Amino acid sequence: MEPGNVTQISEFLLLGLSEEAELQPILFGLFLSMYLITVLGNLLIILAISLDSHLHTPMYFFLSNLSLVDICFTSTTIPKMLVNIQTQSKAITYAGCITQICFLIHFAGLDEFILTVMAYDRYVAICHPLHYTVIMNPPLCGLLVLVSWIISILNSLLQCLMVLDLSFCSDLEIPHFFCELKQVVQLACSDTFPNDIAVYFSAGLLGGGPLTGILYSYSKIVSSIRTISSAQGKYKAFSTCASHLSVVSLFYGTSLSVYLGSASTHHSKSSAVASVMYAVVTPMLNPFIYSLRNKDIKRALERFLGR
Repeated sequence: MEPGNVTQISEFLLLGLSEEAELQPILFGLFLSMYLITVLGNLLIILAISLDSHLHTPMYFFLSNLSLVDICFTSTTIPKMLVNIQTQSKAITYAGCITQICFLIHFAGLDEFILTVMAYDRYVAICHPLHYTVIMNPPLCGLLVLVSWIISILNSLLQCLMVLDLSFCSDLEIPHFFCELKQVVQLACSDTFPNDIAVYFSAGLLGGGPLTGILYSYSKIVSSIRTISSAQGKYKAFSTCASHLSVVSLFYGTSLSVYLGSASTHHSKSSAVASVMYAVVTPMLNPFIYSLRNKDIKRALERFLGR
């Protein structure tokens, strides 16, 4: 691009999931419902774990952190989308877009790390049950969460600072319902090669690394479960991992399809739908997955709601 085509931008335009006017009330109601379910469901999980002393264990400590992250994750995108639909506006300020990118990257990365830590917790519980309380002590649990926050923040800051160096031209339309990093980078007039390298390096290292850790943990868990003689013992061991495995499959399956997909797929509506799955649907389903398959959470919720 010629330098004369570069402008000092003040806002981007979020095209959303559909530009058809008759669908906007439906989208507003649908996403408002999903957001309220996500916030209330995850808040109930946090409160139930906090108020029930029987759930003050490493597994539920990590679960409460995951619920907090899910609330923050969805709050980064859905409220702005709802405001835009209600006001019939597609605009988001430049500062608002960059801020949204920063928080999205941070909370998405934090989600990955906490899911990995939860897999490690299950690995220790099943493969080294006699040493579980010694290994998964409170200082280590706190340290694992703290390190997850620090790495996620550093990665988020790096990506956002690199976006701030980009120059943009007249085409400022983002075919999405939030400021997704790759979509914004593709609108730039300046050289985006360093940004592309950073995005794929981050996806490979901070996305693939935790996924490798999860797969390794579960390979050890499966090997350990196979050595259990009784069918009841095998079922009990596997049931403690089933909820976590469901959430991991849903989150990684959809998020990796967005960030590691081809360029043609990235421009299509399938990218936006996949983003809805990992950014909205997965955080909404987490409380149901964990509460329906976990008797301890069920009892804690019953006691909490029965007060």
